[in-house]
Amino acid sequence: MSSVTPFPARIDRKAVVSFDRIELQRILDLYGRMVAAGHWRDYAMQFAPDLASFAAFRRSAERPEIRIEKRPSLRMKQGAWALVGEHGAVLKRGQELGLVLAPLERRLIKLVSD
Repeated sequence: MSSVTPFPARIDRKAVVSFDRIELQRILDLYGRMVAAGHWRDYAMQFAPDLASFAAFRRSAERPEIRIEKRPSLRMKQGAWALVGEHGAVLKRGQELGLVLAPLERRLIKLVSD
């Protein structure tokens, strides 16, 4: 008879923070509307053991205009979500993604007259 060889031991890898499907859909929906309005042209995502980041650019060669960061380690303190400006200042912080994205969504509101 043949012998069964055990599967190699699992290699311990650090868990990487990422956006779930609903969060990413909400962020990309906002990104698409900002592109259609002419505000943004490019984006980048970064995933690390303690941080997931979505950066939106006016042009690809510049610094990102904004970064949306998710840090689960801060969810009980300051809130897991942060909106970071072009120069690194935290513009908004909170527990819910919708509340953090609100300042960006206000840019898209336009007054329609009769």
